[in-house]
Amino acid sequence: MVSLPLQGRTVAITGASGSLGQALLRQLHQQGASLVALTTRSEPLELCDASGTAIPLRQVPWRTGQEQALEAVLEACDLLVINHGFNSHGNRSAEAIERSLEVNALSSWRLLELFARLAQADPPERPRRELWVNTSEAEIQAAVSPLYELSKRLQGQLLSLRSLDLAGPKLRIRRLVLGPFRSALNPIGVMDAGFVAREILRQVSWNCSLVIVTPNPLTYVLMPLATISRWVYFSLVSRPSP
Repeated sequence: MVSLPLQGRTVAITGASGSLGQALLRQLHQQGASLVALTTRSEPLELCDASGTAIPLRQVPWRTGQEQALEAVLEACDLLVINHGFNSHGNRSAEAIERSLEVNALSSWRLLELFARLAQADPPERPRRELWVNTSEAEIQAAVSPLYELSKRLQGQLLSLRSLDLAGPKLRIRRLVLGPFRSALNPIGVMDAGFVAREILRQVSWNCSLVIVTPNPLTYVLMPLATISRWVYFSLVSRPSP
């Protein structure tokens, strides 16, 4: 198991009740982190470690569109993992479009802005906060779900654009580009969520800002190129925010 400086630090994860959310909570618990599970489900989230011992965590309910209500919770967090998502599969209705954009892109962007604002207000002596954003390889690859692809690409573009202003000495931003893992969103995924969670932490321990976990070799080539090209393009044609 990799060793990360998370002992005693507070970590919040959206989509905590999903397969990857639960796997990340277990792995972060092993690192000694204090856990905050942000979930839209009302049922209690109960997790156990490998020995069967209950994992202590704070469960906080929330809804997309109500991100500002999480300000007090996120104020105390050192790391936020944006991990929630919605897959409409083949649905292309107006309702599916609205929900896909709201859940996958706009909610993620609002949380990014909120957490960055909190980080900018931190005193100099506070350790730099981190934000990890699960964008999915659907940013650049087909996912057999048009609205999932469109909304995830928007999420990735917004992350690239705003990172120019928001990433810095007080906030480290990492992008998680993940291939198909088994979950409620994708029951036929080829990877196990536990494996994906371990690989995320392994690459973070190597100080990677672009974390890629996928069986698709093309993603390891195309995603860095896409990230660099966006950085160059956005830097040239946009102005810094005030």
